[in-house]
Amino acid sequence: MWFLTVMDILLSSLVVGPCVVGFWRGTWEYMEAYRSAFPLWWTLWVSGALHLVFTLLRQEFAEQFRRGGLRYIIISRCYIYVFSVSCAMQWRSTWMILEDCINCYDVRYILLVTVPSTLVLFAFRLFCNTLAPPYCIALDFKPEDVFMFPTMFNISGTRETWLYVLDCFFSVFVIGTLVVFVWRGFWCLLDNYLFPDRPDLSALGSLAMGYFLVFATFATQPLMKALVSRIDGFWRILAVDIYLIFSFCGTVNVWRGVWNTLNIYFLPETPIRSYWVSHVVSFVLLIFINSSNSILVRGVYIDAEEQGAQCVDFPCYYLRLFFQTKRKKKLLAQLQKRQVAALARRKSEGENCSGGGPDLDLGAVNHLQKPRASIVCPTDSQNVV
Repeated sequence: MWFLTVMDILLSSLVVGPCVVGFWRGTWEYMEAYRSAFPLWWTLWVSGALHLVFTLLRQEFAEQFRRGGLRYIIISRCYIYVFSVSCAMQWRSTWMILEDCINCYDVRYILLVTVPSTLVLFAFRLFCNTLAPPYCIALDFKPEDVFMFPTMFNISGTRETWLYVLDCFFSVFVIGTLVVFVWRGFWCLLDNYLFPDRPDLSALGSLAMGYFLVFATFATQPLMKALVSRIDGFWRILAVDIYLIFSFCGTVNVWRGVWNTLNIYFLPETPIRSYWVSHVVSFVLLIFINSSNSILVRGVYIDAEEQGAQCVDFPCYYLRLFFQTKRKKKLLAQLQKRQVAALARRKSEGENCSGGGPDLDLGAVNHLQKPRASIVCPTDSQNVV
């Protein structure tokens, strides 16, 4: 099992994470290159409206495509692509509007926005929404994984319609904006203090620090699981938040390092081609490995909400989930064969089998629970970024 765990971490850190960053970088930089065609306020309202509609209709989408099939595969990938571009547009618009209003080179103004936003997220136990790949993999197999995600208050739309709409609006525009503010603040601080006169060294420095923190937090995960399993209340939340801070620093550095490295070294003579290749190839590769859902930044998650050690268990399940699913199917098939054999034996002994025989014991199957859903995608992303 440890081997599959290591492979999942490497897959998330070295394949899924860079591909997600590549898609965002290609989309974002292309819109920046043609800024007149993507005015900030217009793209903000259009992308925000799309995000809100997808949030309001997530249950309907899941119900419509619950049976899966070819139709689901096609529609879900189109949905993920449109939603992903919408997320990038919304983040870019919010980020650049704030940058136009506040000098990104003045640390005082950066902290004036970043510190209050960070404190609000901590106060309401929402800081985990700042995490993104490589700390999570969101798969595309099931409709509920693609279309369903939580909101701040998880209000049902069947009875409290207006409260449901307000919940979705608050989750998309208020929590989402705070997360953008925090990301921008940490990113700008790195721009100011990490080799500001050497973009190449700054990018490589972010890569080195980011992956060091990512692998360090994954390596210390067993210790954190043991710790949070033994404490509760305020101290448990504090321990989780400290762990999330280090994880977030790793996330931002990896994103900034990959992003700026691509800007500097990947087809620098033809930037538009670089953006398109980064955008298309990353998305196609993520579809090919059934992880394009990782691009999305949506949903609201609560710090330390899960029971036991799950609150520090990052959802980087790919190979483990695959083999776990195979084990469940194999176990279920074995139990079904035993039931058929028991029925045949009872029939041969002349017993009345009209009652359907012994019930199938699914207890051994049900204990193999699927890992918790992705945080982000961050990106809701489980929030993005």
